Amino acid sequence: MKEKHRLWTREELILALTQYLKLPFGKLHSRNPEIIHLAQIIGRTPGSVAMRLNNFASVDPFHQQRGIGGLPGGKKQVEPIWNEFNNNREELIFESERILAEKEKLSLETKYAETLRGTEHLKGEYKLREIKTRVNQNVFRQIVIANYTGKCAISGIDIQDLLVASHIIPWSKNEAERLNPENGVCLSALYDRAYDKGYIGINEKFEIIIANKLSVKSKEAYYKSIFLPLSGLKLILPQKYLPNKIFLQYHMDTIFNK
Repeated sequence: MKEKHRLWTREELILALTQYLKLPFGKLHSRNPEIIHLAQIIGRTPGSVAMRLNNFASVDPFHQQRGIGGLPGGKKQVEPIWNEFNNNREELIFESERILAEKEKLSLETKYAETLRGTEHLKGEYKLREIKTRVNQNVFRQIVIANYTGKCAISGIDIQDLLVASHIIPWSKNEAERLNPENGVCLSALYDRAYDKGYIGINEKFEIIIANKLSVKSKEAYYKSIFLPLSGLKLILPQKYLPNKIFLQYHMDTIFNK
C-alpha cells in the first residue's frame, strides 16, 4: 500500500510526538538526520514525518499563541495523542521509547545501557519501575536541552556533557509535573547543583537571585568570579516552554528560602 493511502498508527503518532518534543522548532524539516532515521524505521518518507511533527506544532499551545495553524485533517489526527501526553506523560514517554527501541531492533536495556547501569540485578516490579524512571529522565533531559537549543540558560555553555535538565519542582515532589517541559531548565552541572540546593533561585521575572547562605561567601574569590555576576541576571529564555511561574514560586518558597 502506498504511503499516502496508509493511515498513521497510534504507535507511529507516539513516536512522532516524542520526536517533536526532542527537536528545536527550527529543525522540524525533512533534511534533519533524526527525522530521516525515524522515517526509515517506520517506513515513511522524511517529508511525511516532518509534516506530522509540524501537525503537533499546530496543536501545541505555545505555537497556537503565535498564530501557527495547520491542516485540519492533520491536527485532528495528532490532537488525541497530544492530549494523552499531557494527561499521562510518564506512560506515553516510556511507551514511546519502548516502541522506538523495538523498531530499531534493540531492547531498552541495550539502547539505554549506560543510563540503566546498576539495574542488572534488580527484579520484578522494582526493576521495571527503576528502568521506567531512568528512561523517562533521559528523555526529559533531551526535551529540556532541545527547548534551550543545547545551551545552559545561565552561562550559555553548549557542551552537551556538561548540561543538566534541572527540575524546578523536584522529581519526587510532584509526580504529575515530573516530565512537564515547563518544569525544566537547562543548566550546566554547577548551576544545576546550586539551584537544586537552593543557593540560587529564579524569580517570576526569570532573574537569578543569590541566597543568603551563598552571599556569606562574598569575600571568596570564587564567589566574586562565579556567583556575584549572576545577581539579577536574566535567564537565556528557551524556544518554546518558559519555566512555569507557579513552579518557580514553589522553588523560591520551599527550596531557596528553606
